[in-house]
Amino acid sequence: MNYNEIKSVLFVCMGNICRSPSAEAVFKHKIRTLGKSLVVDSAGTVGAHAREKPDQRAQKAGKLRGYSFDKMRARKVTEQDFENFDLVLAMDKQNVAALERMAPRHLHHKIQLFLDYAENYNESEVPDPYYGGARGFQFVLDLVEDASDGLLMRMD
Repeated sequence: MNYNEIKSVLFVCMGNICRSPSAEAVFKHKIRTLGKSLVVDSAGTVGAHAREKPDQRAQKAGKLRGYSFDKMRARKVTEQDFENFDLVLAMDKQNVAALERMAPRHLHHKIQLFLDYAENYNESEVPDPYYGGARGFQFVLDLVEDASDGLLMRMD
C-alpha cells in the first residue's frame, strides 16, 4: 500500500457511538495539527444508534484531551463507503468480519484492524467501553492516539 496516496479514512466500530467517533475526533485533530487535509469519518456495522450523538462518556473523555465531537452523528456503513474511502479501519476483529461480509470482494484490501498501526501497545483490538466505567473511555483514547500516530508516521 502506498500510504502517500491515502486521501480518506473511515473508522468503524459496531454502533458508532464510542470507539469509532473517538478515533474520528482524535485523527481529525492530529491531521489538523500537522496541516494535512484528509477526509475522515466514522460509521458502525449496525444502525441501532443511527443519528445519535456520540456517547456522553466518550465525548467527556475526548474533550478533556482537546478533541471535538461537534456535528458527529452515528451512521451505518454503506456499500458506497468501500468505494469512497481509501482505508476502512475496524476497531476489532468482529467488525472486520462484518465489514468483509458487506464489502465487495475486490475492495477487501481496504479493510484493516486499526490497532495494526499502534506502536506502544500490544492490544490488537480496541475494547468496547460501553458497559464499563470512565477508565475504559480513557484507555480507548490511549489506544486510538497511539494507532493514529502510527498511521500518520506511515503517511509522511
